[in-house]
Amino acid sequence: MVHVTYHIVEHDGGWAYKLGDVFSETFRTREAAMEAAKRAATEQELPGQTSGIVYEDGAGKWHEEVARGDDRPQADVE
Repeated sequence: MVHVTYHIVEHDGGWAYKLGDVFSETFRTREAAMEAAKRAATEQELPGQTSGIVYEDGAGKWHEEVARGDDRPQADVE
């Protein structure tokens, strides 16, 4: 199972949560960013529907895959 961790960081004059290189919107307080990150982590673990996805990678190559609705990562917040 994949594991992801959301990190709380100072960002753009406030606080945000970050996953990899991607930042959330900016929150006024660290606590507000933490609560939003906890909600995002909870939603990340919810099962969904199996469906086909198409995406372009960084090299410009297109890929088609099936995303299983029950293949969800384990998520937490630090």
